[in-house]
Amino acid sequence: MQHQYQDLISLFEQVFFEQYNTRLVKGGDEPLYSPASTECTYHQIIFAHGYYESAFHEIAHWCQAGEKRRLLEDFGYWYIPDGRNEKQQKKFEQVEVHPQAIEWAFNVAAQKSFNTSADNLNGYQGDLSGFKSKVYQQVLNFIEQGFPPRAQQFIDALAAFYNTDLPLVAEQFNYHPLSTNESFSENHFQNNGLSKEKEQIYDAV
Repeated sequence: MQHQYQDLISLFEQVFFEQYNTRLVKGGDEPLYSPASTECTYHQIIFAHGYYESAFHEIAHWCQAGEKRRLLEDFGYWYIPDGRNEKQQKKFEQVEVHPQAIEWAFNVAAQKSFNTSADNLNGYQGDLSGFKSKVYQQVLNFIEQGFPPRAQQFIDALAAFYNTDLPLVAEQFNYHPLSTNESFSENHFQNNGLSKEKEQIYDAV
């Protein structure tokens, strides 16, 4: 199955532009959420290099951000780059569970593989297998209790486009606990130019 970023841009436009005045935009090295301004009349979710991984990640964060945060650049979050210490990394993992669970669902709806990302190659590695387990548990919670409304809208659009069965069920999510070597490999893959170098650290949506 072919996955072209242009399809994501079109799908996002169809689902969200009229109501939220927001577009998905291909960017360069750094992803960015840029609210409407005098220079651009619509909000932009700018993802890196046409990578599906980056697009899904940024859309997932947008689906979590509240109305007031969507009026601020990068939702008003502050950043700590790769190289976080243990305390910072644990905070990162805590706030990344929900967005990465949404991101995983996007990938399943698009019939595409997904890897969790701890995004901290130069810092504290932590329990990567435990982090993936928490993300998977949140997926199960979403399946039982419902995804956030905008996330569900996009899941529905992706599933229709890629002919994926709905509703999403646990059996569609390929979960296997990671060994130490596998954890490093997946972490390295996600950070090798595909995900943010600076991740969002925040207390609430």
